[in-house]
Amino acid sequence: MADDLGTDGLENQAKGAAKEVGGKIRHAVGDMTGDTSEQIKGKAKEMEGKAQRKVGEAEGKIDRNT
Repeated sequence: MADDLGTDGLENQAKGAAKEVGGKIRHAVGDMTGDTSEQIKGKAKEMEGKAQRKVGEAEGKIDRNT
């Protein structure tokens, strides 16, 4: 089971980081075009990614402590 957490942790970290980057890009595009909706959606995706990345980090810490 500990191996699964380690793998899941790395996967969540990678997916979360990708979502963060995608959200930052979407937010920036919204800034450039003046599209408030895109800015909000981008920021939401960025926060979702940050949360997922943090979950992955926590899973990694759990795995290292078991």
